[in-house]
Amino acid sequence: MAPRPTAAPGLFSDPPTQKPAEKSSWINAHCDGGARGNPGPAGYGALIQDDQGNVLAELSEFLGMRTNNYAEYSGLLGCLQYALDHHHPRLRVVSDSELMVKQIQGKYKVNSPDLRPLWQEARNRIAKLDAFEISHALRHKNKDADRLANEAMDRGMRRNQSSDAPGQPAPPALKATPYPTKSETPPNPYAKADTMLRGFTKDGVVHILGNATLPDGVFVKIIRE
Repeated sequence: MAPRPTAAPGLFSDPPTQKPAEKSSWINAHCDGGARGNPGPAGYGALIQDDQGNVLAELSEFLGMRTNNYAEYSGLLGCLQYALDHHHPRLRVVSDSELMVKQIQGKYKVNSPDLRPLWQEARNRIAKLDAFEISHALRHKNKDADRLANEAMDRGMRRNQSSDAPGQPAPPALKATPYPTKSETPPNPYAKADTMLRGFTKDGVVHILGNATLPDGVFVKIIRE
């Protein structure tokens, strides 16, 4: 009896799935994050380009009530995730947050319990890339990312305002205007070390003369007259 013909290997089988080809060139990201109030309505933005300067993506996300530093780290994480999702193994990041840049570079310790998980997640994503660089730039060299971060904050604040119940006052943190940005924080008259106020102590409590008040958390130095 003649042998039964067999089908060619793979003729009726599903073709093997192929992973997307990874790009070999660098991509460059400018990222920024901010909060209007600290904490306050926060967002991040990022502009991602290829090595020839062509725009690959613009990232802009509202984060809710967060701190400036949380928003800065969120911008970095967004850039890292974009590179991983789109199979770009080489990423350069520019940020105007000196704190975040030097923490990622290992030059500053991460003491904040709120930032430590973000720092660790960033390190985990960096480890999945073939190459990574991060550098600090002044704010005026990070305008596009700053614009995208502010657009995210604007969207989030409008969304919160439109969701307020009719006739009900909105939460002050979302309605107070104008919100100071990182570069527009109003000066604190007691922030300078040489500010002198007169007062006295009684039962371990500092009493300031002239109806002046001190903001919470300020440090004072008492000089005996």
